[in-house]
Amino acid sequence: MILYYIKFVVSSCFLEHVLCIKSKLQSQTDMIAKNTYPWQQDKIVRHSQLMMSSFERLTGRNLLNCTGSPNEIAKALFEAEFALVSHGIETDPIFNYGNRKALQLWELEWDNFTAMPSRKSAQKTVQEERDKLLAETTTKGFSNFSGVRISSSGKLFYIEDGIIWNLLDTDNNYCGQAAIYSNYKFL
Repeated sequence: MILYYIKFVVSSCFLEHVLCIKSKLQSQTDMIAKNTYPWQQDKIVRHSQLMMSSFERLTGRNLLNCTGSPNEIAKALFEAEFALVSHGIETDPIFNYGNRKALQLWELEWDNFTAMPSRKSAQKTVQEERDKLLAETTTKGFSNFSGVRISSSGKLFYIEDGIIWNLLDTDNNYCGQAAIYSNYKFL
């Protein structure tokens, strides 16, 4: 009886693992079939350029040491080893960009991530701190930050040495904010 139970548990876990892999592969296949990698969309290519130019203008540093066409740079940002996110200028700002690393951290697909209010990236208990950071950044142009964020499944992770900056177009119009970080640990 115990042996039967162990076989059942092992086979159930294996099946769950196979289904998870199948789901991830199907998601990637769907993206390829629809030709909808985010970095291939003209809007995202332009947004990638906006993030790059705003970061350099405000910090004096390059966001990514990369040359190539705007499409190649957009792909490099999306595939970068650091997490990169941005939100728009709505009253309750909505994420409008998350590279692959950020999507993995938040455990979301592109469409779900870019429909989520950015406030939902942090627990309610740290919203006041987050709001102060966003306001400070609006005034100063960019800020360094550390803090706890929460994935879509409730996993907490601590970000260290992040940078948040304003997104400004060529006419200096405010277009939102972006954040980058590569140092994080799950709690």
